[in-house]
Amino acid sequence: MRVLVVTAVPAERDAVTRAFGDGSGGGPGTQAHRVPGAELHRAGPFDVLAGGAGPAAAAAATAFGLASGPYGLVVSAGIGGGFAPAAPVGSLVVASGIVAADLGAETPGGFVPVTGLGFGRDRFTPPPARVRDVAAATGALAAEILTVSTVTGTADRAAALIAAHPGAAAEAMEGFGVAEAADRVGTPALEIRAVSNAVGPRDRDAWRIGDALAALTEAFGKLAPVLEGWTHHDRNDS
Repeated sequence: MRVLVVTAVPAERDAVTRAFGDGSGGGPGTQAHRVPGAELHRAGPFDVLAGGAGPAAAAAATAFGLASGPYGLVVSAGIGGGFAPAAPVGSLVVASGIVAADLGAETPGGFVPVTGLGFGRDRFTPPPARVRDVAAATGALAAEILTVSTVTGTADRAAALIAAHPGAAAEAMEGFGVAEAADRVGTPALEIRAVSNAVGPRDRDAWRIGDALAALTEAFGKLAPVLEGWTHHDRNDS
């Protein structure tokens, strides 16, 4: 089973491929090739692309990547913010739910999600068995990951998000877009985030991007045997 991994930026892409080579797309265990709209870096069982920041760019890149398939799974991966104390800096979160936290409308009574407006959807639920396997293999926390178009930078916004989504442990900008594109072609999606900073007041000096990227590399190194187990299981079920 081939897996498409979609990150936002090349540094995240390289952190994934580094688990199988030098992270440059041309080192041991990695190969780079172009498809329309994207450059895929093949590393172990994963085809990895950097699709851009935000849900729209992520959805478009995922659609282009899926067109080069077939793929049995899509993973939105990268670094993100963690809600304290559930997800400290350097930890991993695998999404039990991929939630579009700011897709909707502001009203005098507060924020109304798009589903409350009577159309669309605001969450995807990854396959629970896959989530459990990833959490067991990597030590990740299984919890909701919020997709936002504007990164949280204040304590008030962080408090509002966690009040609206008490099951959330992390926020990022791409997961919902990746899941939306994957759902259109019936491919299951996961999201994995390594926590680089706390969700709340914006303090770049406190961010630990290098540590988070290293955690992402370690996680994907542990996922290859898990994927092989899924492949054997699916074959036995067929």
